[in-house]
Amino acid sequence: MQTVKNFDRIGEENAFAVLARANALAAKGVDVINLGIGQPDFPTPPHIVEAAVKALRDGRHGYTAATGIPELREAVAGDLHRRFAVEVNPDNVTVVPGGKITMFAAILMFGEPGAEILYPDPGFPIYRSMIEYTGATPVPVPIREDKGFAVSADETLALITPKTRLLILNSPANPCGGVTPKAEIDKLVAGLEKHPHVAIMSDEIYDQLLYDGEEHVTLLDYPAIRDRLILLNGWSKTYAMTGWRMGYSVWPDALLDKIRKLAVNAWSCVNTPSQYAAIAALTGPQDAVAEMRAAFDKRRKVVVELLNEMPGVRCVVPKGAFYAFPNISGTRWQSKKLAADLLEQTGVATIGGPDFGTLGEGYIRISYANSEENIRRALGRMHEFLSK
Repeated sequence: MQTVKNFDRIGEENAFAVLARANALAAKGVDVINLGIGQPDFPTPPHIVEAAVKALRDGRHGYTAATGIPELREAVAGDLHRRFAVEVNPDNVTVVPGGKITMFAAILMFGEPGAEILYPDPGFPIYRSMIEYTGATPVPVPIREDKGFAVSADETLALITPKTRLLILNSPANPCGGVTPKAEIDKLVAGLEKHPHVAIMSDEIYDQLLYDGEEHVTLLDYPAIRDRLILLNGWSKTYAMTGWRMGYSVWPDALLDKIRKLAVNAWSCVNTPSQYAAIAALTGPQDAVAEMRAAFDKRRKVVVELLNEMPGVRCVVPKGAFYAFPNISGTRWQSKKLAADLLEQTGVATIGGPDFGTLGEGYIRISYANSEENIRRALGRMHEFLSK
């Protein structure tokens, strides 16, 4: 058999490989503490679960429109208006099975040999994987520690060429926890007005997980780029719904028929009961979101304090998401080797920085989507390991 060459270029998300290895060790009796996977350790709030159960009992078992049921698309538009005072037509909302589908769709639309796509580095690994799959040239946008892991408008704009088709942005950011301030986004958007050939995909999946008084700046708030902006968001992180596979995206008019056709060809529609659960998430009580955010904030402070006490380690304070990205270059360990040995020898699962891009060497990712007790135990083991 001979498959197409595209599959020789496709990558993966190593967090799932680490998860599999951690689970295998745990099955053998190893006391594993997982600070690798980006998954809230909270259950989905009960009222959301009940909405799905009710939908099942009410016979909501059939196909829906490929872009999602109207009530859910209206709820998404209403939620975005409530939180950001932006107008979104529900017809521009597409409900998709998880956040990655929006990346897949957007990159597939703009990526081909000869095209260039800009993406954050360090950044979510599927960006580069999908770019390479299409045959387009991946162009890393440096995300630097000395800038608090925020996007630099000047560096980003300097990378745009006539071949640039798509710019991928992510704030609050995975893996670094950086939040790009409004002044920098203002500057970036002003520069993008001079490059009307460049589409933008803004990954805002962590938009409700910010700390220290930070406020999320959505790119939907910039009319100058709305006609070429794709917004990525969803329920996984905010509502602890990772396994539900519920995401949404907002598309400009010019791309609506393309994303609809892709949905029809690829996934038909998102499963019906989960769509009703998603409505309950957006329109029901938001107490659980605030409680999770407060817990993440407390853990974040513990993580930063303990990491900065370790020999050869320094860690800037993350402003969003639920990740820290400590600099371990002072330990003289290679990032992936350290992550592997921490798992095998101490039972602590982390992710090596190079799994997030070419600029990730010298860092590891720590997820604090785990209990404070487990975080303290895990980082205590890590401290002891690095002190040998």
